[in-house]
Amino acid sequence: MGTSIELTTSDGHTLGAYKATPDGNPKGGVVVIQEIFGVNQHIKNVTDEFAKNGFVAVAPALFDRTEKGLELGYGQDDFQKGKETRGSLNDEGIQNDVQAAIDEAAKAGKVGIVGYCFGGYVSWLAACKCNGLSAASTFYGGGIHAKREDTPKVPVILNFGDNDGGIPLSQVHDIKEANPEIPCYVYDEAGHGFCCDDRESYNQGACERAHKRTLDHFASNVC
Repeated sequence: MGTSIELTTSDGHTLGAYKATPDGNPKGGVVVIQEIFGVNQHIKNVTDEFAKNGFVAVAPALFDRTEKGLELGYGQDDFQKGKETRGSLNDEGIQNDVQAAIDEAAKAGKVGIVGYCFGGYVSWLAACKCNGLSAASTFYGGGIHAKREDTPKVPVILNFGDNDGGIPLSQVHDIKEANPEIPCYVYDEAGHGFCCDDRESYNQGACERAHKRTLDHFASNVC
């Protein structure tokens, strides 16, 4: 459904992206942010799903700053490679890459951003720092806790699992306490990666509820 494109950032970096377009007139744009496994087939499927729901969806390949075209699976070696690659990135470069994706998606109208795992953190970062967004939805973004005092410029919803080994409920409580005005949903019996159907932690019920809330959030703020 989607196609590979290239984006150029304000600092002159060129990165790849996966772009999917809907049938008919788009409702707006959505930027889809990867996990630590790159813009792999799962993220492409998620991007396609947002296009099926009427959005022009763009998934920037954030790992291109370190290794072009890196797409990983979900084994232990993939996890280690993804963790190392994510560690090579800095927030300034990430913001520049995401801004380029926002600008591309904005050709369709207002723009929302959604991200998973590492991408959940990036979506929070973008909501606080980037320009041109109208809404954000984060899924199990572990790095949000360290940046919980930052102030988003757009409406945000947060989605966490109650059984996330990397994000204890104490951190979720801290995030909620620092941002009482932001809807924060915690899903029962849901671990890290509960919305990835290629992972053992996939929880279909929790994922469907979180996805619906994200679409409703975008319907209210992007469409």
